[in-house]
Amino acid sequence: MRHVVPLLLIVLSCATVQGQKPRARDLGIPFNGKAGAHNAITDVSGVEVGHSTIISGQGNNVIGKGPVRTGVTAIFPRGKKFSPVYANWYSLNGNGEMTGTTWVTESGFLETPIMITNTNSVGVVRDAVLKWYVDTGWYGDEKWWYTYPVVGETYDGFLNDIYGFHVKEKHVLEAIDRASRGKVAEGNVGGGTGMRCLGFKGGIGTASRVVSVQGETYTVGVLVQANFGSKKNLTIAGVPVGVELKGVMNHELHAPPRSRRQEGDGSIIVVVATDAPLLPHQLKRIAQRVPLGIGIVGGRGSNGSGDIFIAFSTANEGAFSRSEVISVKVFPNDLITPLFEATVQSVEEAIVNAMVAADTMEGVNGNKSYGIPHDQLVDVLTRYGRIKKSNR
Repeated sequence: MRHVVPLLLIVLSCATVQGQKPRARDLGIPFNGKAGAHNAITDVSGVEVGHSTIISGQGNNVIGKGPVRTGVTAIFPRGKKFSPVYANWYSLNGNGEMTGTTWVTESGFLETPIMITNTNSVGVVRDAVLKWYVDTGWYGDEKWWYTYPVVGETYDGFLNDIYGFHVKEKHVLEAIDRASRGKVAEGNVGGGTGMRCLGFKGGIGTASRVVSVQGETYTVGVLVQANFGSKKNLTIAGVPVGVELKGVMNHELHAPPRSRRQEGDGSIIVVVATDAPLLPHQLKRIAQRVPLGIGIVGGRGSNGSGDIFIAFSTANEGAFSRSEVISVKVFPNDLITPLFEATVQSVEEAIVNAMVAADTMEGVNGNKSYGIPHDQLVDVLTRYGRIKKSNR
């Protein structure tokens, strides 16, 4: 059995966790498409990711004391500077929250980092980001400014003392301060710490694809906070893994939180980045392709699921202006399909990466969510011919 995360208060750094966690490709799981150097959203130049992970306590849930299994994740499109990017968003099923999106659609720009946390911490994260803007002079010399921080969420109340409100301003600042380029920690980290996915432990996952269009190379990167779906629908590399593993490590439930949660309920937040010069209406089209990748691994957009996605382009730096007419590059619609395919492929792999990296975790009242067992997963995929025995 895979080890349980230590029941101590810890804040995990990206580098430490990434060095310890296997990824889907490390197990031999095949995927379509060419990945970038880190196979992560940070393969899109300028994108930075940081996590603050909060794990403490064990035993019975005492509201306000724990156990705590939660955190915050920060994504910066062009690093820690005010440099708005073209963006848009899409919701497959709206039983969730992502603040600031109405202005993203109205203006066409994302002016802020994207933050992800648990359902009950959206407010404190939003407020902390606003205060960080003031303290750091995010808007420069502008005396009067208004802004709408983008904060998404998924529900971690099965494992976390979610009504204890343990995410504080300091955790938001930790995620921001730790945001960096390069490798991205996955699994039980940041906003994904207490999440479950398709019958097993879920969390943060990432992946990327590199495509060539008319001799030019473009990158699409994805980061997911995966907390959705039913085990019976889990499909990896075209194999009905959830059915094959139906008797393996089912979650243990003791005195569950009061809720109306039904099988398959949950949520997923997906952030898509690209360096292709896409306009906001084209980025809406990119975001609308995200559900295709979710469906490949078994997502069904169930009634109780918040499936919300945002896409941005780091191209056309300098396009944002309050007073000048700006010329920008525009990607032709007739050539956009490879970017759609890259999005779908990256979403699929990012979700599987989140599950492969996630360790078994015990939370409130002894509730336990098991990490997907690597050996059994490889055996199933080998039996179906998706992994060759010589590669094991």
